[in-house]
Amino acid sequence: MTGTTASRPGRVGPKETVTGKRAVASSQHRIVTDTMLDTMRAGGNAVDAAIAGCLVQAVVQQDMTNHTGTVTALVHDAKTGEVAELNSMGRIVPGLAPFAPVPAGKGLYAAVPGSPRAVTPGFMPGMKALYERYATLPWARLCEPAVHWAEEGHEVTSFEHLVLAQTVDFFLYTESGRKHFTPGGHLPQAGDRWAQPELAETMRNLAADGPDYFLTGKWAQDFVARGNELGWPVKPEHLTAIPPRWTSGHRWEHKGATIVQQAAPERQGIYCQIVLGILDELGITSIGHWSENAEALYYLAHALRRAAHETGLLNDPDLFGDTTGPLTSPALIKGFADILRNARARVDLTEHVKLTRGVPAMAATGASKQPAGSCELAIVDEQGNWVQMMNTLQSGGIPGEVVGGVPMVGSHWMNSLASPIEGWVAGGGRMRSILSNTMVLRDGKPWLSLGSPGNVHCTVPQVLSNILDFGMDPYSADDAPRCLPYEDDHTISVESRVAAEVPADLAKLGVLTNPLPEYDYHMGTYQMAWRAEDGSLSTCTGPRREGVADGL
Repeated sequence: MTGTTASRPGRVGPKETVTGKRAVASSQHRIVTDTMLDTMRAGGNAVDAAIAGCLVQAVVQQDMTNHTGTVTALVHDAKTGEVAELNSMGRIVPGLAPFAPVPAGKGLYAAVPGSPRAVTPGFMPGMKALYERYATLPWARLCEPAVHWAEEGHEVTSFEHLVLAQTVDFFLYTESGRKHFTPGGHLPQAGDRWAQPELAETMRNLAADGPDYFLTGKWAQDFVARGNELGWPVKPEHLTAIPPRWTSGHRWEHKGATIVQQAAPERQGIYCQIVLGILDELGITSIGHWSENAEALYYLAHALRRAAHETGLLNDPDLFGDTTGPLTSPALIKGFADILRNARARVDLTEHVKLTRGVPAMAATGASKQPAGSCELAIVDEQGNWVQMMNTLQSGGIPGEVVGGVPMVGSHWMNSLASPIEGWVAGGGRMRSILSNTMVLRDGKPWLSLGSPGNVHCTVPQVLSNILDFGMDPYSADDAPRCLPYEDDHTISVESRVAAEVPADLAKLGVLTNPLPEYDYHMGTYQMAWRAEDGSLSTCTGPRREGVADGL
């Protein structure tokens, strides 16, 4: 049995970059990283490793993901040289009414606007699509680690317990949720071995029957039956009504590199192009880095805010007009930069900030209180196949319910220009979300890939700018302080490792600094891989969570 030995569990804190490898893998959990490397040792390619990693990740990181949420990926096929984007988000099936069995988000999920709604799962359709297009090993082999770790149990880490404690209220609303997450009446504690026999049986059936076990098989039937019992009129055919979508992704140029990200209706690619375009127009590198210069931080936070507002107009271009071109036009981006440059205060507003809001200061306070979930994987095999992939608990299943040992969160989609997740009940259009998969090409070949959980709507452009604009190495780019978008009340929330003079200089611009912890785990931790000039591979994972990066 491969993929069943895990040593040195990951820790929150500084990490070492792994260099000079033939194949690499990075994830947020030692078991997942070991599984991916073992899969490649057994002759599997990067996609095989990604599938096996995702399946086991939804067993050992249920604080972050599950087998019904969303799967997205960028895949570089070494044989063809093509980069393909897979989007397998949970689906809103036309005519299937919204259904919210949990009255409101509870615990940390309350931070998401809108009650969680039941939608059809996206995880396993994504696994099937990846397997049919790229995989080489038998499906059952890829399921072995998930079966093993569900049956034998994994050791609960302190970070896992922390996040579960912040999110479990959501599942305490249902009998199945209480049974699953609080066996014996208590959460699994740090150091406990958490076995999940019901999930192990589901994983064995998945191994035997293939991904269709979740689409048309016994698990799918149980899912439909549970939804019907609760009053949600979901039907078996709804689970396969809208297949995953393959595209070539959204491509744009910056500093001699081609960046590939998710295409519309996904926001990230267009969002990043707007932010980095504004910063370039403002000459950000001549101003200084935002961790050391208040003017640069002011511009960055405003650029993040502007991009968030503008990308609220993105919808599925199969049903709506495609706003990609207009939103990324150089003239529009230059106009945004000109507005920010001219809108900046020309007088010292420190006294105003003192009189109305208090003296600005930097000291660690509470975290940014965003939902924690999502997992990112970076994998490159010896043949040069490359996968940057996300799996998440968001946007799939029946909120708060557990079917066959599989917990579900549902989707926080709502119709709002400001909503991070928006969808439409008619027409069959894809939901819009903000996903972090990013691949950077040089001379048409992958040089770097990156992605993260957490506040990816604003952290991806910061890490990209650190690398492409400021020339940081990937780990330093991840380690550097990050901020949230500029807030309507003239506040910038930023990790409290900025230069000592930044809060006072921001106050001169009329801005109050809201300090986040020095390393806020809600700001994510990046899984990255990159290729050196000699062809060798490197990988890393960031300090804000427990990730593990390794290679062959």
